[in-house]
Amino acid sequence: MDTNPRISLHLIRGFWVAARHLSFTRAAAELCLTQSAVSREIKKLEEQLGQPLFHRVNRTLQLTQAGAELYRTVDEALALIDAATERLSGVERTLAVTTTIPLASLWLVPRLPRFTLHHPDIDVRIAANNEVVDLEQSHMDIAIRYGRATGNAQRDDFLFDYSTFPVCSPELMNDPTRPLRTVADLAHHVLLEFETAVQGRPWYDWDQWFKAMKIAKFKPAGRQRFSHYDQVVEAVLAGSGIAIGKRPHLNGKLQDGTLCAPFGNEGIASLGGFSVVVADAAAGRSAVDAFVGWLRDEARQDALNFDLNK
Repeated sequence: MDTNPRISLHLIRGFWVAARHLSFTRAAAELCLTQSAVSREIKKLEEQLGQPLFHRVNRTLQLTQAGAELYRTVDEALALIDAATERLSGVERTLAVTTTIPLASLWLVPRLPRFTLHHPDIDVRIAANNEVVDLEQSHMDIAIRYGRATGNAQRDDFLFDYSTFPVCSPELMNDPTRPLRTVADLAHHVLLEFETAVQGRPWYDWDQWFKAMKIAKFKPAGRQRFSHYDQVVEAVLAGSGIAIGKRPHLNGKLQDGTLCAPFGNEGIASLGGFSVVVADAAAGRSAVDAFVGWLRDEARQDALNFDLNK
């Protein structure tokens, strides 16, 4: 006869939600509980296990080694349960994801093979669009957008900050006939620009960037303008000139050396960033949770790699 007391699945679920958010406040909102109730459940689980699951550091939560191990185990178990129930119920494991055209082509699509490697049974459809769409009306499950999305949304999770700075090809960076040591050296180069109908965004406009840098009446050697940002990037890679680079869009190309930031990559920070938004109708699906979790992991690793390469 098994005399060991079994730990309540209710406590395990509360821990899993808190560990996923690394926040008792967000966990309480998802579980429809008070923050103190979530805290009591975590404390009870820690007492039953005989060891702490969270570190509390500077008002933030971090998983202990035991907590991280338990979270991985529970997360994998729940994914298996969800996958089994979806197969038995005939639920289609297809995701419709919308995001901006630049983020799709430069950041999301190059990383998708890693998601497929771990989730080969989930089909993903990418709908790139620079317009903010209503998720329900457009039959989208997930949106990755700058700022806040409109329409019905169950969850809005911040992914990463947004900043801009000049970028060029390594060949242009190392051209001895046209050095790029200071901003004043831009006068000898062609500036590449992305034309957009949205005004007042310094990450799109060289003139706005010069204004932010407190540089007035700057005259470059020339300008080339493009209707799509991926065209701007192709022109930079070809050595046609210097462009306003976007982070996180170009993190990968900066890390592998195909692009350079001649004046450093601190750049101009925008007032917002990119968030992932889940439609009400898609909330709770295991495929959606798997994709959102993967996005968080990619964003976290991308930020870490970027900081290490500063």
